[in-house]
Amino acid sequence: MTRRLAEVRLDLLLRTACEVIARHGLANTRTADVAKAAGVSQALVFYHFTTKERLLAQAFAYATEQDLARVEALDRAAGAPIEKLRRLVKLYAPSGRTKSWSIWIDGWAEAMRVPEVEKLSRRRVLRWREALEKVIADGVQDGSFKCDDPSGAAWRIASLIDGLAVQAGAHPRILSRSQMTEWVHLTTARELDLRPEQLS
Repeated sequence: MTRRLAEVRLDLLLRTACEVIARHGLANTRTADVAKAAGVSQALVFYHFTTKERLLAQAFAYATEQDLARVEALDRAAGAPIEKLRRLVKLYAPSGRTKSWSIWIDGWAEAMRVPEVEKLSRRRVLRWREALEKVIADGVQDGSFKCDDPSGAAWRIASLIDGLAVQAGAHPRILSRSQMTEWVHLTTARELDLRPEQLS
């Protein structure tokens, strides 16, 4: 197998694993399910990942990396802190039951039991919090926001979003998207001495 072919197959297996996980959940995904969905042998799955736990951890890393790549692209883009904050909150805020949020929430649940998933999850959660904290700190520096504790504000805002995402994922009819958006804007505005409408 050439190196290029191996990379293509690895990418296919990870994308397929993410789709299977989104349908069945991390805990209920079997290597046989991924192999069948990808149209390959189970032996090939084990060739690339050696264990089911490694496959699931790498699939979680692959899926969440896509989200974080968008966050990092936003950080590199030009724009005032208030504009970056709007885009960052919109990007991260829950929008009902989505494949991305399903995988994040499943990953957090598995992180309580699987050390490899916990390590990957922790790193990714911290990268998101750091991106939000940086936007807040930049806004404080240029006078757009008032906040004595950018790190704490980032954690509080993100924790609200995480909690709403869990509720939206587990109980899709319990809250409307507009209600969740309103609460996220209200909480973010209070943390940064803004008006909620400035985040719309």
